[in-house]
Amino acid sequence: MTKLLIVDDEVDIRELEKMLLATYVDEIIEAENGQEAVEMIDQEVALVIMDYMMPKMNGVDAVKEIRKAYSVPILFISAKGQEYDKIVGYSAGADDYLVKPFSPQELQLKVQAMLRRYLNYSNSYVQATHSIQIRGLVLHPETRKVVLEDQEIILTGKEFDILQLLAESPGHVFSAEAIYDAVWQEPYFYSSSSTIMTHIKKLRQKLETDPKKPQYILTVWGVGYKIEQ
Repeated sequence: MTKLLIVDDEVDIRELEKMLLATYVDEIIEAENGQEAVEMIDQEVALVIMDYMMPKMNGVDAVKEIRKAYSVPILFISAKGQEYDKIVGYSAGADDYLVKPFSPQELQLKVQAMLRRYLNYSNSYVQATHSIQIRGLVLHPETRKVVLEDQEIILTGKEFDILQLLAESPGHVFSAEAIYDAVWQEPYFYSSSSTIMTHIKKLRQKLETDPKKPQYILTVWGVGYKIEQ
């Protein structure tokens, strides 16, 4: 069963999104602020559409709280469309970002793509039995669980996908474009490089003892990123 959580303080926006997306999911639940979203989220939610500015708890703070326990895909929708705002959203833990006003088709296509990736991963990982180990770092693809020195690390969906991509090919250098194509499965634009850099930065903050001197995710200047076995 595919459940969608829509979070927005404007009833009209929630109704519009429900109308546009009803055919893609089995159930839609709603929250009118970030606090409600944090209270309503559970393991059955396959995708969250999160507004940026809301009373009681804004979208950024809500995503940070959700990320403490869940790796569910999250799409930010906001009228704040500057690059800085997007970086804040991605840094909080969002997987994608859509600027208001948006076209109905763009929203539908993004949701379809995010759900497809989520469901494909879920279906394939249930059947998988292997784990990936890089020194003290262990990835369990079947459960999307990451353990570092016997401590579980909570990653966002995109963070896990990037880490798995690098870890499955230790020593191989992936360009920002290659990472974006593999993980987002969308055309790469110049601004996409900042998205990759933000996610790499967040990964290092979670995995590295000293993010400025990384031991796992290494930068190959002018080329891209890699993990060494």
